[in-house]
Amino acid sequence: MAADPTNHRPLAGYFSDVTFRSRIPVLLLAVAVALPACRPAFSVRKFPTNEKLYTASLERFEKKKWDDAVTGFEKLTLDLPASDTLLSRSHWYLAKAHTGRAEHLLAAQEYTKLAESFADDSLADDALYESGRSYARLWRRPALDPQYGQLAQVQYRLLITLYPDSPFKPKAEAELKRLDEWFATKDFDTGDGYFRRKAYDSAIIYFRDVVKNYPNTDRARQAMVRMVQAYRSPAMNYREDAREVCATLAELYPTDADVLKACSGMMPAKDSTAVPAKPAP
Repeated sequence: MAADPTNHRPLAGYFSDVTFRSRIPVLLLAVAVALPACRPAFSVRKFPTNEKLYTASLERFEKKKWDDAVTGFEKLTLDLPASDTLLSRSHWYLAKAHTGRAEHLLAAQEYTKLAESFADDSLADDALYESGRSYARLWRRPALDPQYGQLAQVQYRLLITLYPDSPFKPKAEAELKRLDEWFATKDFDTGDGYFRRKAYDSAIIYFRDVVKNYPNTDRARQAMVRMVQAYRSPAMNYREDAREVCATLAELYPTDADVLKACSGMMPAKDSTAVPAKPAP
């Protein structure tokens, strides 16, 4: 019996329909991706006043549209008169937008401009603290060039000096201690490299610098221990120098295990026969 051609769709048309339907999700995704691109770009020219540009830029900032925020606030920092109260805020948000884009050097420079140009502004101490943080982010490891760590120190010290009552002072002091540990670590590691190669004279130069420049760090303790080990080595055998360093270590770290081990047999003896001093009348 012959098949009824009216009961079957042509194969070509069937596969064409299947192919079209399989492409629908792809087409929808393409449309979704293309829609944002069709939106008008953020243009500073379409805002008739600085106030409206500031409002629009702040809106973009709050939505974390960092590129638009940078564009808007950068223009404001160039166009606003020095007496306009929005100028310091524009520098502030421009710096924060740079931070959002991980442009820490630009952020630090913008914070510094704010602090220098508006010393009496309520954001001045905030800006000094944030500029220090931005510079510090650029010094990623103690072994690297400490230039940005030094710039961070400058900002924190300025904050403490210029704004002694700032709520950011304790944070700045804590950051200075952390940076001191990193500076001390950098010099200690250099000295330790010489120490491990038994170049003790060169090692001691770096260890002394650690003790002199960063006396309140833990690296200072470690540097003095290393100095004792170098002085007591057969290559040097400077027993008097070792004894002198051990006397300082005994005073500062009397129960430290590393100190007791390095200074074994050299710690100052306690005088058990000493007569206690009489109390003052």
